[in-house]
Parts: sequence; structure tokens; C-alpha cells
Amino acid sequence: MTRTSNDILLGAAPIVLVLLLWQALVSFGYAPPTLLPPPGQVFLRMGQQLSSVTFQQDIAATLFRLFAGFAIAVVLGVSLGIAAAVSPPVNAAVKPIVRVLAPLPKVALYPAFLLLLGFGHESKIMLVAADALFPILLSTYYGATTVEQKLIWSALAAGTPPRDVLWKVVLPAAMPSILTGCRIGLVISCIVVFLAEMITSTDGLGHVLVTAARTFQAVDMFVPLITISLLGLILNALLQGLRAYLLRGFPSV
Repeated sequence: MTRTSNDILLGAAPIVLVLLLWQALVSFGYAPPTLLPPPGQVFLRMGQQLSSVTFQQDIAATLFRLFAGFAIAVVLGVSLGIAAAVSPPVNAAVKPIVRVLAPLPKVALYPAFLLLLGFGHESKIMLVAADALFPILLSTYYGATTVEQKLIWSALAAGTPPRDVLWKVVLPAAMPSILTGCRIGLVISCIVVFLAEMITSTDGLGHVLVTAARTFQAVDMFVPLITISLLGLILNALLQGLRAYLLRGFPSV
């Protein structure tokens, strides 16, 4: 059995155990089906919902906000992280901001985003970007500052112009750390976009969950939860594949 097959089996085992526990809680009467419907019923309903145009539009709205906010976080996080690592003035300007804002729950800024940007896509995208930014920025900064000085000296000795060392040496060497930060930021983005849609939205998977909860439709309430979990799983697998491709020249992925 290959390493990939082992990883898939090990990753699937906890999910299977959770589903079995879920089914056992319902089957043995520990939880009423009106509050905790059996998993088979939820997956059947999810299959029906996935064929609905309205539900597909909700998924599309969630993905649009997630991708837009995550893309902004990647661009800003990588740019600021690299700049802070190679430029003392930028480092001096960025470090106090990171120390103040990184520990702050970004959802506390959501009311301000709503006032500034309104109730549409913009406020939710900004919240996703604000939450995903710091793990990407910090990982980029750490990766860039831990690049071996010998690599830079060797590049300069080989005739690489100083202005090109950043792109040809520092950025590639920091790539594993950058991609780790992106992976963390992607998980955070999935959580935050769902939360933002639960707080205030007229579409999206978070809105579907809140609407179902208000009308006591337990089955419909679990469908968006499982959907966002599956989307996160798929996106994480895609990012892991991209990481393996980009780092194929490294000793280990």
C-alpha cells in the first residue's frame, strides 16, 4: 500500500468514527431525531439541495467571498512579510501593527466593516482578508528571515544582481513557510466567511443555516455545515497538491 493510500485511510478514519458516533446517538435514543437527524437523512437532503439552483447560488456566493478575501490576504501577507524581512524601515512600521492587531478577534471589526462597506460582498470579503492576513504575513516573514545567508552570498558571488536576489533566492527559499501560512489562512477563511454570513447576509451557506435554525428544520441546518466542511476539505487537498508541485525540488514536501 502506498504512502498516499495510507494517508487517505488515516484521514478518513476519524470522519468515519464521527459518523458512526452520530448514528449511534440517534439509534440508541440519546438525541431526538428532531434535533439530531440521522446522517443518512442529512446526506440524502444534501444531495437534493445540491441539485437546487438556489443552493448552488448560495455555494457560489460563499466561494466568491472566500476566494476574494483569501486572495487579498495572500497578496498583502506575502508582500508585507517579504518587505518587512528585507527592509528595516518596513519592519519597524509593520511590527507594531502586527503586535496590536494579530491577537485581536477580527470579528470585532465586522460592525465597522458593515458601516464602511455595507451589507454586500465587500464587508464579508474584508473580514475574511483581515482574518487570513496575519498567519500568512507571519509565516512569510519567518520564512524570509530564516533563509540561510550562505544562499544569498553564493547568489551574489555567482553574479546575481542584488535586486534579483529577493526573487531568485529569498522568495523560493521561503516558499515552504509561505505555503504553510496560506494553508492556515485558507482554513480560517472557510470559518470566517461562514460566520460572517450567519451574522448578516441574504445568501450564502451561513445564511442557509440560520434560516433553517429559525424555522426548526434540523436536517436543513446540518446540510450547510457538512457542505462547508466538504468544501474546506476539497480546497485543502487542492492547496496541498499545489504545495507538492511547487516544492517538488525540495528534499521533502
